[in-house]
Amino acid sequence: MTSTAGSTTPSARPVRRAAVVTHGRAEVIGEALERVREVATRAGVEIVSDGTESEGIDIAIVLGGDGTMLRALTRFLGAPVPVIGVNFGRVGFLSSMTRDELETGLTRVFAGDYVVVELPTLEVETGGTRYVAVNDAVVTSGALGRMVELEWAIGGEDLGTQPCDGVICSTPSGSTAYNLSNGGPVLVWGIDAMAITFVAPHSLHARPLVVPRGRDLVVSNRTPTVPVAVLIDGHHVADAGPRDGQVTIRLGAGQSLLATLPEATFVRRYRQSFAS
Repeated sequence: MTSTAGSTTPSARPVRRAAVVTHGRAEVIGEALERVREVATRAGVEIVSDGTESEGIDIAIVLGGDGTMLRALTRFLGAPVPVIGVNFGRVGFLSSMTRDELETGLTRVFAGDYVVVELPTLEVETGGTRYVAVNDAVVTSGALGRMVELEWAIGGEDLGTQPCDGVICSTPSGSTAYNLSNGGPVLVWGIDAMAITFVAPHSLHARPLVVPRGRDLVVSNRTPTVPVAVLIDGHHVADAGPRDGQVTIRLGAGQSLLATLPEATFVRRYRQSFAS
């Protein structure tokens, strides 16, 4: 795909081979996997497990909630495999259809009636190691209940030091997760930018920012005795020591491929999930 991050690409290609990614607990999805297999059989689609090599897979079907969607989007990063969800979770913002719509929705998907939204990712660098985030990167206090002092700069320009519990940097797909619950801005799919939101800032003037591609965020830990933890999509991956630990976050070169039914737009999902 050659379109820019955040763009929507129609699909005119029927599905011939699909991977299925399920919630970790079988009781959550019940008989849904068998329902998928029945629809696939009628459509002449081969179903494989998500552990299969991505080559030759046309689409990945998720039976679960947003956590399972996130796992699948991460699993297929770098491969031309879009991910579409049937919601068996609570919010299901990233999913295209409800569990009751599984048969009708997947029949359309297998016939090629879906679109692919190309969403930006984050590249995170700390301690000489690089990580990729689909939703968000969080730099937070490494000691429960302890505030940290984070020096931050954007595009090489210093913005001072902020006492806080941490900072969230999110993609458009992640802006409706931890970022939203902290009062950060929602980024509509199609925006090639990242949101920066402080967690519990000890200031009356700390406000979220939306930063375009090419402006790296550099966070330096200036707390004398407390390290900070680095979380990638909710997983603790590294620590940055007190006084001089540093984390660099930027929009990455890769994209996550989110497939949706044409009518399951961002605005429709936003209204159903948060505005009603």
